[in-house]
Amino acid sequence: MGRGRAKAKQVKVARQLKYNSGGTDLDRLRDELGVGDPGREDDTDDLNDELADRYADYADDYGTGNDDRPSGNRSSS
Repeated sequence: MGRGRAKAKQVKVARQLKYNSGGTDLDRLRDELGVGDPGREDDTDDLNDELADRYADYADDYGTGNDDRPSGNRSSS
């Protein structure tokens, strides 16, 4: 018993979601997702530059060759 009332409520909620799509706050969603506006200054460029500088030192030390790593190509010779 009571299945009809629960189903009616689900149908009502589904219809609201389907037909009432105008209530989305895109600015709030952008903030929650952590996506910044292109015109707004963020610290992400500074962090990326810092990481690039840090790992550039490793690239200088180890070079760009893959001599130390296995190539993944196995030959049966």
